[in-house]
Amino acid sequence: QVQLVESGGGLVQAGGSLRLSCAASGRTFSRNAMGWFRQAPGKEREFVAAINWSGSNTPYADSVKGRFTISRDNAKRTVALQMNSLKPEDTAVYYCALDPVVGWGGPIEESEYDYWGQGTQVTVSS
Repeated sequence: QVQLVESGGGLVQAGGSLRLSCAASGRTFSRNAMGWFRQAPGKEREFVAAINWSGSNTPYADSVKGRFTISRDNAKRTVALQMNSLKPEDTAVYYCALDPVVGWGGPIEESEYDYWGQGTQVTVSS
């Protein structure tokens, strides 16, 4: 079993930065892709970024490309999302997720991820 716990959310002004972290416990992590997704009020959950087990593959949603950076520390079993130049439209609950299938990809489809954290709220004021 895998447990994922996000932290680092909060309230920030537009143009500011936040760093989200996701800590994983359980038997698997270092060979698994990780993803960040978000869900804004009244909207479907959407892909934000992903990272494969080695960090060599890091796809991003077009809406965050150039502003957000995903990274991971396999020794510490954590994945981070550095968010810069935040906009009000980035306001959402952010979730980290783990893909149980070992491979080189960084999946962008929600259906590829079996394990999810509880989410952390990010609010960007204008």
